[in-house]
Amino acid sequence: MLAKNISLPEALKSFVDEHVNQGGYGTSSDYVRELIRKDQERMQLRGMLLAGASSAAAATANEAYFDGLRERVRKVAKAGASR
Repeated sequence: MLAKNISLPEALKSFVDEHVNQGGYGTSSDYVRELIRKDQERMQLRGMLLAGASSAAAATANEAYFDGLRERVRKVAKAGASR
């Protein structure tokens, strides 16, 4: 693993230290890694939302669509219960 040193003003250092202690993180590095992972996930979700928003419209989600969806879920649940 590569090391990356960062400088923080006292207020931010105190904030990080407090979250490390209260959040059950072992070190400030663990806390920062978690923040980076969450930011990556947020960026991926944003990308998927933007891709979806710019994609062509799909079939209308009406009552028949949701009835079919519920039926598919029931079949999957039933197949899983019989295993």
